[in-house]
Amino acid sequence: MTHTFVDTNGVRLHVVQAGPIDGPLIILLHGFPEFWYGWRHQIDTLAEAGFWVWAPDQRGYNLSEKPKGIGTYGIDTLAADVVGLIDAAGRQKAVVVGHDWGAAVAWWTAVRYPERIERLVVLNVPHPMAMKQYARQNFGQMLRSWYIGFFQLPWLPETVSRLGNWAMLVQTLRKSSRPGTFTDAELQEYRAAWSQVGAFTAMINWYRAALQQPPSRRSSVRITVPTLIIWGVRDAFLKRKMVQPSLDLCDNGRAVFFENATHWVQHEEAQRVNELIVGEGKRD
Repeated sequence: MTHTFVDTNGVRLHVVQAGPIDGPLIILLHGFPEFWYGWRHQIDTLAEAGFWVWAPDQRGYNLSEKPKGIGTYGIDTLAADVVGLIDAAGRQKAVVVGHDWGAAVAWWTAVRYPERIERLVVLNVPHPMAMKQYARQNFGQMLRSWYIGFFQLPWLPETVSRLGNWAMLVQTLRKSSRPGTFTDAELQEYRAAWSQVGAFTAMINWYRAALQQPPSRRSSVRITVPTLIIWGVRDAFLKRKMVQPSLDLCDNGRAVFFENATHWVQHEEAQRVNELIVGEGKRD
């Protein structure tokens, strides 16, 4: 792996790269509260399979630039960051893989810039429109998403999260995953990323912008690129029932379920997830 910084869409992003530079480009988009390190079980395998792997810290996270203001974290801006990375790589297209918030960005990039996406792989987050419609109607999903409302508050989420050396976030990761998924040493890496100056407010601003900076209106939100949804069924945050409505919005989509995996499926079922990503990325 090599660490570099890439200018895109007015920000400088820290990007971990691996694999042959003449291989097909694959961009791995992490979610909350991770950073590039959330793909630690995927990067080497994908590189060995011949992909040129780019795993950025998305804007506001870890070592990437952290622009001030909620308005700089809207989903349209985040999708433009991805296109800027593809441009910086000198490519027309990339396979885009996203988990959690990174999956939301990947979905929206495919909506806005389908000509720049070779294939789409999303892990444990539904299509944004499917999520919006389902969450409005299902009280159980509203309860699971309680933290989104909490994150709208000024300063309090940051203050509470920092207590006890990030005890709340660590407990959330451990309780929502299978035992042993996140080791003590790995959680120290996460704490270091969360502690970067300005990082946690920027991370929370993604959630604030989701409600305060809605995406641009589109004539169609259908996904026209080939799409694979990977879903850990024991997700504590998002219900499986949103997968089919997401597939209904795809021209060419399929889903693979892991019955015993949680929201953190790429950690818990790394080998099988890697096989699926490699197979999807190389399908004709």
